Amino acid sequence: MTKPIKVYQRPAVRTAAAVEVHHPMPLAPVQHPAPYAPVQPSSIPSVASVVLPDGRVVTGYAIEPAKPEPVAVKPAISRTAVNIALGGIGFGAVCGGLVLLTTFIAALTALITQLITLAAVIFGGWIAVQIFSASGHRGGTTVNIRKAVIKRNHFHS
Repeated sequence: MTKPIKVYQRPAVRTAAAVEVHHPMPLAPVQHPAPYAPVQPSSIPSVASVVLPDGRVVTGYAIEPAKPEPVAVKPAISRTAVNIALGGIGFGAVCGGLVLLTTFIAALTALITQLITLAAVIFGGWIAVQIFSASGHRGGTTVNIRKAVIKRNHFHS
C-alpha cells in the first residue's frame, strides 16, 4: 500500500493592480534658425604691392601674423618648499644607505669572526699534531739525567 502524494497548489486569487496608461504626446515642430547671410567687412583692407628683386610685382592683401595664445602663468613655487622636498628626498636616500651600511658592517663582522675561528682551529690542530707526534720522533737536544747522557743534534732515522 502506497501513500498518496500531496500536491500543494497556490491559491487562485488574483489581485487587481492599479494600471497606469500613457498616451503619446505630439512633439512641437522643429524651429530652424534663419540661414546666415554673408556679411562684407566694414572696411576693405589696403592692398600692398611688393617689387621682387627680379622686377616682378606681387600684389595682395597684408596678412597679420597669427599671435600665439598667451601661456598660462604657473603659480610660483616657494624656494622653501623646494628645499624641504629635496631635503626629504635626501633624507630618504641617506636612510636607505644607512640600512645598507649596517647590513654591510654586520656581514663584515661575521666574516672576520669566521676567519678568526678558522685560524684558531687550524693553529690548534697544528699544535696538537706537534704535541702528539713529537713522542715518537726524538730529535734535537736530548738530555737523559739518569744516565747522564747528553746527545746534541743527533737524529735517529
